Amino acid sequence: MRKPIILFAFAAFALPADAMAQSPELEDTCKSVAKSFFMTDQLAIGTVQSFPELKPPGVRMSYSTRQGAAPAEMTDIFECEFDKADKPHNLARFCVSSTCYSPNADDGDRKRRFDEMRILLNRAEK
Repeated sequence: MRKPIILFAFAAFALPADAMAQSPELEDTCKSVAKSFFMTDQLAIGTVQSFPELKPPGVRMSYSTRQGAAPAEMTDIFECEFDKADKPHNLARFCVSSTCYSPNADDGDRKRRFDEMRILLNRAEK
């Protein structure tokens, strides 16, 4: 009786990361926030992981501002957290590598960048 359970568990972990419970809608929204933050339409995106079931729902992705960068070379990380998994998502926080931007950031410039991204996202989701 143990063999089927072990095989099932192995099969579940053998699935590619993209096949697990991902949210393309959340991922697209986070990509939009990243492109707005970097002020570019051309942002190379590598691995993307989304977590609509977490509280708050979020997305983590590797990226490069260099076009043609191989996914293995993309070591910079962009993260987004949202108030909810459904549209309008309402940006709650985002991080670029280890620097985070939120509505209650102590640093005035980071708070302003957050407000700018939230405004741009709200305009796009109307």
